[in-house]
Amino acid sequence: MKTALICGISGQDGAYLSQLLLSKNYRVIGTSRYSDISHFSHLHHLNIANDIELLSMAMNDFRNVLNIFNEFKPDEVYNLAGQSSVGLSFEQPVETIESIHIGTLNLLEAIRYLNLETRLFNAGSSECFGESAENDRIHENSCFRPRSPYAVAKSSAHWLINNYREAYRIYACTGHLFNHESPFRGERFVTKKIISTVVNIAQKKEKKLLLGNVDIIRDWGWAPEYVEAMWLMLQQNQADDFIIATGKSITLHEFAKIAFDYFSLDVDTYLESNSKLLRPTELLSSYANPKKIENILGWKANYSAKAMIKEMISATEKLTQ
Repeated sequence: MKTALICGISGQDGAYLSQLLLSKNYRVIGTSRYSDISHFSHLHHLNIANDIELLSMAMNDFRNVLNIFNEFKPDEVYNLAGQSSVGLSFEQPVETIESIHIGTLNLLEAIRYLNLETRLFNAGSSECFGESAENDRIHENSCFRPRSPYAVAKSSAHWLINNYREAYRIYACTGHLFNHESPFRGERFVTKKIISTVVNIAQKKEKKLLLGNVDIIRDWGWAPEYVEAMWLMLQQNQADDFIIATGKSITLHEFAKIAFDYFSLDVDTYLESNSKLLRPTELLSSYANPKKIENILGWKANYSAKAMIKEMISATEKLTQ
């Protein structure tokens, strides 16, 4: 039986990845900063919390990380930890960079120091690449142009992974995840805000949906599919980096329209743009080219944005009824 360590198991990806690994007969160990006070609601929702060994681990504490690696000697490690909100990273830049950069470094150093055969997946981000156009889609060799503290931190983590892979022959790779959603998405994310507010408007609990720039373009996918890509990346003979995306992008306005259309409501009647919600810097458009992962690993996103939004609305309705 393989042992997998999931760092940052309390988030949406951690929950779905845990479910996938358990179905493949893994021993799953999950960490969060404070496991004794975390609710792990997503794990309970999936009825798998009792099947996972939950531990506290501070990613910025090397001794803590080293002790856990030495005790469990995991076959696979999935680094999903760290501050994950682009917007919040402008308010908490130090926490963001430390939790992502130092956290990733400590994982790599623990593997190197203990001379383990552990395989490490690092969750990268489309934000590393900055702006892209439809005729110049982001691929694995695209240049980095980070425009937020979050993107800077993720870019740094990417280069740490590459450096340790080259210098110490550690099996470490980065999957650059484009936007991916699910009913487990956190409240700070704009997609969750849209879904929750639209459901409330349909139920006559709210009157308006306030957003910042509704013209931004993103590639949105379905999180339960993306965790399979993470797993596949650790099953190949040699570590390599991949873009994980659908290859199809829409505007935030289109995202909201799909949600309102679900209830036969007119998006422009209820949607308002508020300048106070604009970020200091914003990526206007993001287009992905995920052909490499499809050609090499055989992974391809099947959920459309419309199907993903429908799933999120359905789950939200059940919680509000």
